Amino acid sequence: MKPFLTTQHGILYNRDCLDVMAIMKSEIIDCVFADPPFNLGKDYKNGFNDRVAEMEYFEWCLLWINECSRLLKPGGAFFLYGTPELAIKFANIMNQRLTFRHWIALTMKGTYSRGKKLYPAHYALLYYTRGEPRIFNRVRVPISVCRHCGKEIKDYGGHRKKLNPAGLNLTDFWDDTSPNRHKKYKVRPGVNELKLMIPERAILISTEPGDLVFDPFGGGGSTFQAAETNHRNWIGIEHYDCKPIESRLNETFPLSCRRKPGFNYEGLFEKDENHPDKILQWFQR
Repeated sequence: MKPFLTTQHGILYNRDCLDVMAIMKSEIIDCVFADPPFNLGKDYKNGFNDRVAEMEYFEWCLLWINECSRLLKPGGAFFLYGTPELAIKFANIMNQRLTFRHWIALTMKGTYSRGKKLYPAHYALLYYTRGEPRIFNRVRVPISVCRHCGKEIKDYGGHRKKLNPAGLNLTDFWDDTSPNRHKKYKVRPGVNELKLMIPERAILISTEPGDLVFDPFGGGGSTFQAAETNHRNWIGIEHYDCKPIESRLNETFPLSCRRKPGFNYEGLFEKDENHPDKILQWFQR
């Protein structure tokens, strides 16, 4: 399978994610980060149909979520981004084979209330692992300050001097980022794109340099930039337009693009014609 693009740390395929995952070996990935289409009828400006029957959508989600779970090493991490309504349904699938760690709430700005519902103020980032996590790094964030006066927002009750000078421990509520990158910085105009901080934090929490990150829905390439920046190897897939991802990586890592990856990516794929039977055996365990 010929890649669309390679870098020093990664490889990108311009294919359907199910086709690529079907020939990947089991238990090879340290961290999965997935930001799938939400079936909301959004125009991705690439020919993708984001409005199909609900049953068809969740049957498709069952397939790729199970495949991503199969690819995880024991102790590997799976981060799945979605609206709360989707997240509770995704969680039902992930609960079958993985271990729940956190429902991370990410502040959502620029939305509006609909019907007889509360004002929607967050997206969900599900964090699961395959058993106990192999890696768990404590990520620290700067102390929040007022953008007007510059003073610290929170009162630490006289314990300010006892705080870690590296910053505060990251919690499961992220209020310092908007899920959507500002239109000024989007690599694909008109389409929502995750801010770099979101996949980067997931990668820093659950991996070490040299570990392998997988993203089946490349989108604007945030995950790949985060992995490349932090010296994680990566495999990415984008079914439709890969040019924005290529431009992003070319601009950010001009010396890394089109280099041969420093890991044996070909060894991650099966050459055995009985591979589908092996997949079935894995799910029957």
